[in-house]
Amino acid sequence: MERLQRVAAYNVCVDDASRLLMCRLSDITERPGWWTLPGGGLDFGEHPEAGARRELEEETGLTGRIVELLAVDSLRRVARAPSGAETDYHSVRIVYRTEITGGQLRHETKESTDRAAWCTREDLAALQLVELGHIGVSLAFGAAPSRPQEQP
Repeated sequence: MERLQRVAAYNVCVDDASRLLMCRLSDITERPGWWTLPGGGLDFGEHPEAGARRELEEETGLTGRIVELLAVDSLRRVARAPSGAETDYHSVRIVYRTEITGGQLRHETKESTDRAAWCTREDLAALQLVELGHIGVSLAFGAAPSRPQEQP
């Protein structure tokens, strides 16, 4: 079985109305329609803070300032490649609290996400969240949404 390790950086952004910025996964992902934090894989040699800011802008159109490191998370699972082959997949996820400093909310196209939105706690409780989405809600508000989503 092939082994793959990915290091990624993500943003927890909460606005003045206590809404959390989230992104919806597109059809090219394993879980289209599910929601996650804005962020993604680091480029080779890229500092995680720079990667988090780059991904924030690419996925949402917004710019931000890293405020603090919130968490480093590790996930290992068996994933299925587009070819159908199974991969021993290990993801290291670095999560920052990020303050929005500018830009205008827009949706990414032809990439791993297809929608960005500011979500209330009620919105979050109704959305299908990937594991990282649940982590983001917990880091932002101190508790998971009222209706946890079952993971496939």
